[in-house]
Amino acid sequence: QVQPVESGGGLVQAGESLRLSCVVSGSAFSINAMGWYRLAPGKQRELVADITRGGRTNYADSVKDRFSISRENAKNTVYLQMNSLKPEDTAVYYCNANFINGRTIWGQGTQVTVSS
Repeated sequence: QVQPVESGGGLVQAGESLRLSCVVSGSAFSINAMGWYRLAPGKQRELVADITRGGRTNYADSVKDRFSISRENAKNTVYLQMNSLKPEDTAVYYCNANFINGRTIWGQGTQVTVSS
């Protein structure tokens, strides 16, 4: 079964950095856009950043200038470099991948906790 596998979450202090990775394996179809979403307690899931196959990026206003998304198409891998982390960035971060056949798949999530 095709599923993104996230890694890189953890517990850090405010101001520190983390790098999330997400690998999608086992699909015969090419991936178009890939993205990172997050879900914090008591809040709705929100888009953090996404990136097209051609490298065009989009960020939530709350993470612009602090987070950077990138990908390696040959490896079906997307990264999220998170700098200057804040307590309000605490959430479960989910990777998603959108295939050219219209299918979208989600990872199981990785916890990011930022202490003040």
